[in-house]
Amino acid sequence: MYLDDLNTSMEFDVPSAHITRERMIEFAKLYDPFPLHHDDEFAKNTRFGQLVAPGVMSFMSIWANFIRLNVLGDELIAGKSTKIEWFKPVFAGDTLTGKARITRITPRNEYNGIVDVTIEVRNQHGELVLTDVTESFVKRRV
Repeated sequence: MYLDDLNTSMEFDVPSAHITRERMIEFAKLYDPFPLHHDDEFAKNTRFGQLVAPGVMSFMSIWANFIRLNVLGDELIAGKSTKIEWFKPVFAGDTLTGKARITRITPRNEYNGIVDVTIEVRNQHGELVLTDVTESFVKRRV
């Protein structure tokens, strides 16, 4: 979707993502090897009492499903930035859902602009676990 077709009243339900223990540990070992994410003995002695999913994994699980919706389509040029805030831990077995909103549209030139997509991610109990604002470059109609 071109920048010119977007507006800040647009909202999208993002399909859910199930967080499995196996994928959580695999992701942690590759990208976030803090023991809280992959070492059961370490995690038992934390305030959480069990393994916690890496925060970036929690976000990326929903972001991937937003991208699969293909809202921005072939007009998406590239990402510019992202800001994630975490509020609650995500555990193995949790199911996350997202609500994405277009929150800002900024034309840059006659060829493209920047779109902010804000995503709220909730667990299966309806608790807000994270929010993210991603800025992306998007084509304009020429």
